Amino acid sequence: MVHEKPCLVDTPTTGSPRPAAAATLLALVHAQGEVERLSEREQLLSSLLVSVNAVLWAIDWETRRVLYVSPAYERVFGRPAGPLLADHREWRNSIHPEDLDYAEHSLARVLSEGAVEDREYRIITADGQIRWLSDKCYINQQAEPGEPLIVVGMAEDITEKKQLELELHRLATTDVLTQSSNRRHFFECANHAFDNACIQGTPLAFLLLDIDDFKDINDTYGHLEGDQVLRRIAESGRGVLRRGDLFGRIGGEEFAAVLPGCAPEMALQVAERLGREIQELGFSYEGQVFSVTISQGLASLTEEDATLDSLFARADAAMYEAKRLGKNRVVAG
Repeated sequence: MVHEKPCLVDTPTTGSPRPAAAATLLALVHAQGEVERLSEREQLLSSLLVSVNAVLWAIDWETRRVLYVSPAYERVFGRPAGPLLADHREWRNSIHPEDLDYAEHSLARVLSEGAVEDREYRIITADGQIRWLSDKCYINQQAEPGEPLIVVGMAEDITEKKQLELELHRLATTDVLTQSSNRRHFFECANHAFDNACIQGTPLAFLLLDIDDFKDINDTYGHLEGDQVLRRIAESGRGVLRRGDLFGRIGGEEFAAVLPGCAPEMALQVAERLGREIQELGFSYEGQVFSVTISQGLASLTEEDATLDSLFARADAAMYEAKRLGKNRVVAG
């Protein structure tokens, strides 16, 4: 009777034979370790993706199918990821209507540029909040010929940064007391309006107004009451002027307005209405009731006006003429 020898395998470390079952067991243990390490990596990656406060995304450009969106999507957009993965148009539905064209066209630039890193647009969350995103996108450079073109991106919520920028801009361009444009910002916008009017050949009017006897108001009723007068006159100015007109405080008690597209006759009507509105404002201080008036100088753009300064100078001279003639009136220069 022949006895079969057990199947042995050689081990490279000791040179002694090892049973096949033991080798299989070791292989299984090794495989299990690899699986556990992969699981640990997946858990680590998942944890990292959850903690990143930016939306990572990937789409198949040809089919527009959303291949991946990170967990931050639900936090930033306030919407479940399922509908987006099922239909890419869910992304479009989240974008602020005023920014939709820009968001789509800027995304398409990635085809020619390979990367687009300057995209900023607004979204509307499910509960109606408006959020600002900085959304960078890139073409997958690893794609081989014939493989799908994948676009990947990262959308970061920059709402707080935008709000800070807007507040800093407001502080830099706004007169704190009256909430009107300050002198610097007003003349920046006025020069831009002047250039446009010259290029397009459209009318433009410059209106300068000064509060009559403002020093007496401060001396009689105090500076706090004088500040109230300035605030209410600014409110009247913004209320009377048309959408697209410019209005600002350019001096202590001096305001100015630029009226793009406004012919001389219409500009005079606007100025006269503003004068009436301000004269009808009622003020009271410790039982004393008083009113204020303004003197206005109006100048309309002519072919001789090479710069805004010439228009401003004519309006200024006309305003002083209104003062000389008795105040509370409009003089066109």
